[in-house]
Amino acid sequence: MSMDSTRMPTQSNRVNPQVKPSGGGPGAPTVVVAMGGHAFIQPGEIGTHEEHTKNARTICEHLMVLVDRGYNIVITHGNGPQVGVLMGRCERTRDYQPAPPLDALVAATEGSLGYILQRALLNELRIRNIRRYVVTMVTQVLVDIDDPAMRRPTKPVGPFLEKEEAEARQADSGWQIKEDAGRGWRRLVPSPRPIKVIQRHMIREAALGGHIVVAGGGGGIPMTKASSGDYVGIEAVIDKDLTSSILATDVGAELLIILTAVDGVYLHFNEPNQMRLGAVTMAECDQYIVGGHFPEGSMGPKVEAIYGFLQRGGRRGLITSAEKMRDALDGKAGTHFVGRI
Repeated sequence: MSMDSTRMPTQSNRVNPQVKPSGGGPGAPTVVVAMGGHAFIQPGEIGTHEEHTKNARTICEHLMVLVDRGYNIVITHGNGPQVGVLMGRCERTRDYQPAPPLDALVAATEGSLGYILQRALLNELRIRNIRRYVVTMVTQVLVDIDDPAMRRPTKPVGPFLEKEEAEARQADSGWQIKEDAGRGWRRLVPSPRPIKVIQRHMIREAALGGHIVVAGGGGGIPMTKASSGDYVGIEAVIDKDLTSSILATDVGAELLIILTAVDGVYLHFNEPNQMRLGAVTMAECDQYIVGGHFPEGSMGPKVEAIYGFLQRGGRRGLITSAEKMRDALDGKAGTHFVGRI
């Protein structure tokens, strides 16, 4: 196994010989932290295992502020780029090996990315001599087969194809396809809303035990129930922020943090009069949503996730970047959402 030697700790400069209290556990507040699949791949990178490892170590260093402050911690993450790579491999080898369905690919990336995060977290805890365990949970999420989104696939997935190839897949495999930003044609799949996380009780109990839980990767594996009562995986993707919102409610989280590439939520983003929102009440959030300030393909799902969490009784929401998380927790950065006052 290859390791990035520049990140390897040494006894002399990284490991604190004095064992610290583990933090977390019964009575401690719980936080759910959601980050995108691009957290593992930085601009200009191609997504090698070494790059994933390096970037996971960096973001886990930022996550240690939550350990330092004694939170019970649940971490969710996206998987779009990684599932896209697996789908590309399946496309190139489909004449030789049967391709697994999309739900199986989501499960595969839940395991692989969870492993990378789990290892990075354990290493950061070891450096600090903090005795907390980390567990990755392959997470199934129930959706409604009658959700209108199931009849209107809108989420592009997988590799970019030439039009002729995409049309051939449409004919022989029943794909729905669409040109994506002039870069080629892609498959479209449904994106139904999450109803509940099937492993929610296990995730909650592990977090309340003081363990750090990685769960809900890629929004979780979309499942429905057959007439027999069996759980059945479906070829769809779930927005990971909406799953994180439901999960935060289910585990009794006090705080839901959504990490993005920007340090907060802006009105008139990238315009001369852009303005970062500091603290936002639900009433103010209503006004901004009605005003169309949060685009569906950008900040919209993140704000919706926070809003839903607060509606269901959550206390606080925060949108910021990993680099600004410590300052945001101190009220010096980020966008903070609070319930009705």
